[in-house]
Amino acid sequence: MEVRVQSEPFDMGAELTRFAAQTEGAGAIVSFSGITRDLASGDLTRMVIEHYPEMTEKALTKIAEEATARWSLTQCFILHRYGEMAPGDPIMMVATAARHRAEAFAAAEFLMDYLKSRAPFWKKEVTATGETWVAARDEDETALNRW
Repeated sequence: MEVRVQSEPFDMGAELTRFAAQTEGAGAIVSFSGITRDLASGDLTRMVIEHYPEMTEKALTKIAEEATARWSLTQCFILHRYGEMAPGDPIMMVATAARHRAEAFAAAEFLMDYLKSRAPFWKKEVTATGETWVAARDEDETALNRW
């Protein structure tokens, strides 16, 4: 299991290759990578993500441990960036490995639902006309509640 919170950009392909090399005994690997999405208006200058390092790493480690135990994962990986990102920049990645695909898919989806609704990150969208903190969305909370 690995949890990483960093400001530096990352290469999704290289991270997945590295993860796959650590998944002995797995029959399935599932990964999801999120990129910084532009606003519907197309005027996002940058996304700024803030966090409290000690709190964030503890929370992500706890949820990775829960997913690993709940779905008998052979490996689990969470990577999330903080700082400033432009539209199109990689922002986060989860990868899960299990003996069977159903467990790997379920665990990855669970981790994503947690990251979208409960992970201690604060996001601000910056445009030429100002800054707006991103509010929690009801549908993200609903998705987490199914677990």
